[in-house]
Amino acid sequence: MLIIAELKDQNGQPIAILTVPPKEFKTGSKGYYANAKTVIEGKSYQVQIQLVEIGSKKTASDEGTPSA
Repeated sequence: MLIIAELKDQNGQPIAILTVPPKEFKTGSKGYYANAKTVIEGKSYQVQIQLVEIGSKKTASDEGTPSA
């Protein structure tokens, strides 16, 4: 599944649209992540969106590794 994120100004005008694909983070957590650049009133901005699934990080016991 892909998530589409749309940023709008206070008047409802679109500023940026990001396609947010699934990602497995270095920590082992799962979720969605995207970044992009956009221009607002002549100034450049970097935009990031991150969604992390709560409880998705594998623990040592989940992987069958004995804990210390």
